Amino acid sequence: MGAGWLLSRFFETAYAHAHYVRNSMKVILLLGAAFLLLAVESWAKPVVPVSGLLAVVGMACTLKMGSIPFVSGRLSEKFGKLWLAAEVLLFVLVGAPVDIRYTLEAGAGAAAMILLALLFRAAGVLLCLLGTPLEGKERLFCVIAYLPKATVQAAIGSVPLALGLPCGPMVLSVAVLAILITAPLGALGMDLTYQRLLQKEAA
Repeated sequence: MGAGWLLSRFFETAYAHAHYVRNSMKVILLLGAAFLLLAVESWAKPVVPVSGLLAVVGMACTLKMGSIPFVSGRLSEKFGKLWLAAEVLLFVLVGAPVDIRYTLEAGAGAAAMILLALLFRAAGVLLCLLGTPLEGKERLFCVIAYLPKATVQAAIGSVPLALGLPCGPMVLSVAVLAILITAPLGALGMDLTYQRLLQKEAA
C-alpha cells in the first residue's frame, strides 16, 4: 500500500511541476514495482512471511484511490492492452505441461465436481446480489457471467506441479478441464441470453 501511495504522489507531483509522466512510463514503473514486491517476498521469507501478490493488489488499490479517475482509467486501458498478449502466453504455458492421460483418468468425476462447484459459485453470486436494485433477470445474467473459470485456474493450476507434489499432474489436468468446460459455457450463455435478460438504458 505504501508503494501505491508513493507512486500516486510521484505522478501527481510530476504533473504539478509540468513534468508529465507518460502513461507508458507509468505502466513500466508499476510493473517494476510489482516485480520488486514479489522479490521482497523471497528476500523477507527467512525473517517474516509476507505475500508479494497481496502487496501488489494493495499497491494497485492504493494507487487507484490516490489518483484521479482519468489517470486510473488510462492506466487500466494500457494494462488491458498488455493483457491481450499476456493472456495468450499464460494459457500456452499452462497447456504445455498437461498430460492428457491424467485428464482422461479424472473423467466424469472431475467434471461432476466442477459442475457442483459452479452451483456453489452461483449461490454465492446470488447472495452477493442481495439488497441490490438488480431485477431477477439481471441477477440471472450475473450468475451466467460468473460461470467461466479460466484465468485463476491458469495462473495457479500448475503450482502443485511446479512444487513437485505427487498430485500436481492431476490438479493441473482438472484445472485445464475446468477451463474447457466453464469458458465456453459462460461465453455461449452470455451470448444467447443478454438480449432477453438485459435491457439497454436510454441515452
